[in-house]
Amino acid sequence: MATLSDFKTAEKSWWCPGCGDFGVLAALEKALVQVNANPATTAIIAGIGCSGKIGNYINSYNLHVTHGRTLPAAMGIKLANRTLTVLAVGGDGDAYAIGMGHFMHALRRNINITYLVMDNHVYGLTKGQTSPTSDMGFHTKTSPDGSIDEPVHPLMLAVAGGATFVAQGFSSWQPQLSRLIVQGITHPGFSLINVISPCVTYNRVNTYEWYKKTLVNLDEDPSYKSSQRAQVLARLEESDELVTGLIFQKPSRPYEELITGFSSGPLSEQVGPINQDLWDHILDQFE
Repeated sequence: MATLSDFKTAEKSWWCPGCGDFGVLAALEKALVQVNANPATTAIIAGIGCSGKIGNYINSYNLHVTHGRTLPAAMGIKLANRTLTVLAVGGDGDAYAIGMGHFMHALRRNINITYLVMDNHVYGLTKGQTSPTSDMGFHTKTSPDGSIDEPVHPLMLAVAGGATFVAQGFSSWQPQLSRLIVQGITHPGFSLINVISPCVTYNRVNTYEWYKKTLVNLDEDPSYKSSQRAQVLARLEESDELVTGLIFQKPSRPYEELITGFSSGPLSEQVGPINQDLWDHILDQFE
């Protein structure tokens, strides 16, 4: 059985002191241990941005992809080797800006991967510009008079877009965040876990203190039914998505189980011996 130390690397972090991503990393490591994951069969697919460095700090397979391409890479890896525990990790810019097209189709395709999005409402790597989730009126270098764009609402988009598992955590609330990641990994299908991960350098509005006073924990509300889509969307609308906990979940069969004749083993083990005459014939077509 793997331990926390098995998932740690010697790589020195370059995140700013106090960055919420430290909390996400710690919760993810704990969750991997709780689900009895093995570093040798775990794959972290990370996007561009501050959050994209997380793969360097976890001892597992790690692929750092180009901006916005986290999900197609993660889905391809899962389909090529269904025995792997596959997690896609990115920021709100990577996920909900350039990666939004992939995000919406990943929801409906429902491949069995877990998507962790570290949402800080700002572009941190490029020194503080508005991101898709920045609030209206948010002042940055690119919006000195305050942002006039309506922010993306990822939780409502996910629920309306066909997701089978949607949750939101807060990097400071470790027990709940680890529990949500465990639930996401064990859910049979695509799991979105949006994680509020404050940027202490470029976002002085959406701070730890502000979130601790504002967030509502739905896991502590016995009247909330995460299986009722209409109730879920209404609650997200009225709360402006300032909630944590299991947002929505419904029974699910992942995409790969629905493909007729698709083996559960790695594709690399399904390739038989190559017929040399056939191979030579194929190559001749390109001369």
